[in-house]
Amino acid sequence: MRSRSPATVALACGLVLSIVVAPVAAAPVATGHGGAVATISEQASQSALAILNGGGNAIDAAVAAAATLGVTDPFSCGIGGGGFMVIYLARDGRVITIDHRETAPGKAGPTLFQQAGKPLDFETAVASGAAVGVPGTVRGWHEALERYGSMRFAQVLAPAIAVADKGFKVNATFNGLIEQNVAKFRQFTPTSELYLHDGKAIPTGTLLRNPGMARAYREIASGGVKAFYEGPMARAIVDAVNRPPVAKGFNVRAGAMTSADLANYEARIRPALRSTYRGYELYGMPLPSSGGATVAHALNILEGYDLKSMPRARAEHLYIEASRLAFADRNAYLADPEYIDAPLAGLLSKDFAATRRALIPMKTAAPGAVAAGDPYAFQDDPSVPLRPPVRASIKMAPENAHTTHLTVSDKDGNVVAYTFTIESWGGSGIVVPGYGFLLNNELTDFDVTSPHPNIPEAGKRPRSSMAPTIALKDGKPAFSVGSPGGSTIITTVLQTIVNYVDFGMPMDKAVNAPRISQRNAPETSIEPGFAGSTQARALAGFGQRWESHAEEIGAANALVFNADGTVTAVSEGKRHGVGTALVQQRGH
Repeated sequence: MRSRSPATVALACGLVLSIVVAPVAAAPVATGHGGAVATISEQASQSALAILNGGGNAIDAAVAAAATLGVTDPFSCGIGGGGFMVIYLARDGRVITIDHRETAPGKAGPTLFQQAGKPLDFETAVASGAAVGVPGTVRGWHEALERYGSMRFAQVLAPAIAVADKGFKVNATFNGLIEQNVAKFRQFTPTSELYLHDGKAIPTGTLLRNPGMARAYREIASGGVKAFYEGPMARAIVDAVNRPPVAKGFNVRAGAMTSADLANYEARIRPALRSTYRGYELYGMPLPSSGGATVAHALNILEGYDLKSMPRARAEHLYIEASRLAFADRNAYLADPEYIDAPLAGLLSKDFAATRRALIPMKTAAPGAVAAGDPYAFQDDPSVPLRPPVRASIKMAPENAHTTHLTVSDKDGNVVAYTFTIESWGGSGIVVPGYGFLLNNELTDFDVTSPHPNIPEAGKRPRSSMAPTIALKDGKPAFSVGSPGGSTIITTVLQTIVNYVDFGMPMDKAVNAPRISQRNAPETSIEPGFAGSTQARALAGFGQRWESHAEEIGAANALVFNADGTVTAVSEGKRHGVGTALVQQRGH
């Protein structure tokens, strides 16, 4: 195994293994034989590798990593939320997906976030029981383990239980996230007790234990999926949603979730969304995630250009404009496929992409938001009933940038790309009393004004942007990639693929390059330090304009499967702290 800085770590579950952690100054990169993992958390990556070394497969390891992230990165993910898992099954040579996105309770309707006919203030909507969707994560983990794993909850949850019991040191990133959410967390008594001290964020360096979350995991480990959806924990969830545990002097909007909503929750096993790009087969999430379709649509537009031969600024200009057009179509047409007939075949048509490509000026940026195209004309069956008129540009509903992504492979060649979330940093802000996990605010991903395909409806899954992606070449895994970031997930995955495939960057450089995110807005989102750079000035020559407020975009993780049979794990070198990339040693 080639490494930057090897270290031997004894894990709580008793396994001793060698890991590779890159120094903070560089992107974490590890290359070797056997299984590999990349996450944003050292403890989560160690949990995954411990499971792999203990004989588990990539699916087992992914659940172990995800459970640990629920402890160490609780403001972006956990069992109070949901997500999307893309799995490559080496023995069958096929890709499947597990949709365990949260659903709206049975009493939800189009006026969920309206008061007196007007939309609620967004922050008011977020910090409420009304924002909480029926959590899908535990059901998703159960389906993954039962169908494709080799271990059960008791084994894969053991590392996370150990971290929750023994605690971990709060770092500057964790402290900073609490600081951002003090106003929200103060509203709820169990949240304040866990994450605040004298009304302020617990300081960096604090050893944080979470016995409530350890209890939740133990109940699931012993009682299985029913312990979450039908037992005392389920009652605690319903109570927290319908009677939020507010601190004295606060009042928040209550939800209307029932025990039946929880007990009847189902994950969906869906065929992966397949597209092609320059010799690669790309597999991503289908609806209700818009991520796979929008990435594919933008790449279809870009495929008509020889980006490699162009000056870099022109190629990036075209990337920005292709993304603008893809988002116009995404915003207008995509939502939960069990509630709408989205024109997906037309949207993914190479011919439709050609019509959109023809609208891009080679030398100038669009002056602002653009109108959606007409994918219905490119459906397999042109006589689609209820064909709506071509929509004008539709403004996106607010979509928070706070999620997490991990990716794992094993020695047998199975691969998992997994993105899951509780939506905003800290979700709804409600910690379930006695159980230590935050509930999501996923229902704010619905659009609050109708008519729109993504309005709230009973049992509906809000449209997502999550885009876990596995790429094959010549029928074998080539790379996987994914990221958090709300709607910027799509552009992060898209830009990383363009960096890697078109610009020929090594994956660590592709992941760590400055991010540019255009989502059909007058101005393009950028990261701190980009404005005024040589790259920015070159793009300004094409008329590209930047948002005045720059902020970190995404926190990606990736795997690359090399021609010599090795695998390279890659994580972030600067965003959301620093990620972790680990590989197995020979012999495991």
